[in-house]
Amino acid sequence: MHLKGTTRAQLVDYLAGQLDHMFPDHVKDARAVIDRDLDHALDRFRHCGNAVALWRPDEFYYLHSEQNTVFLYYLANTIWRNRQHENVCAKLFYLNKALNGFSCFYDVALPDVFFVGHSPGIVLMRTTYGNYFAVYQNCTVGQNNGEKPVIGERVMMYPNSAILGASRIGAGTVVAQGTAVIDRDTPEDCLAVGRGGALALKPRKRNYLADVFRI
Repeated sequence: MHLKGTTRAQLVDYLAGQLDHMFPDHVKDARAVIDRDLDHALDRFRHCGNAVALWRPDEFYYLHSEQNTVFLYYLANTIWRNRQHENVCAKLFYLNKALNGFSCFYDVALPDVFFVGHSPGIVLMRTTYGNYFAVYQNCTVGQNNGEKPVIGERVMMYPNSAILGASRIGAGTVVAQGTAVIDRDTPEDCLAVGRGGALALKPRKRNYLADVFRI
């Protein structure tokens, strides 16, 4: 994989330097921890990034904010899955939240392929996410009355939308801008428009995911 503007060693130094600068707690183990799992995280990013039509295949640019958002999630999640290193994982989560406004904890199981468009204000809780998940700014996936949603494959959330509570989101659902799906199920390949009890579920007229993914 091509690391645009940096080398592997420089990327390790850059990431460790960010954590040490932002979190001066005198726990200086970030470099060694990142170095051990960086290649695994980059492999996961490569698989995801190569499915995104808007990005160049086999390339990661550390100053591309959406790529950086996805990569920092994969790095934190990879380190957590491989080592349960809470200190470094928490710092990487916090770094991603501070830099990119992306609130998705390191133990959340996002899919192998997902896309973040304009990351600020995105909040993703621990739940089930299907592959080819696309989410834009100010979106929320969260609980309602202790219930959490299940999201199928090929689901898109446009800006300022939400999926909350006991909702089962069918494969191929597109949640329109400003729409909240609250304790509702959606059929496959539909367009969800509205809010709560006023939610309208319409047949999807085109393949919106083709704008984002190579599928």
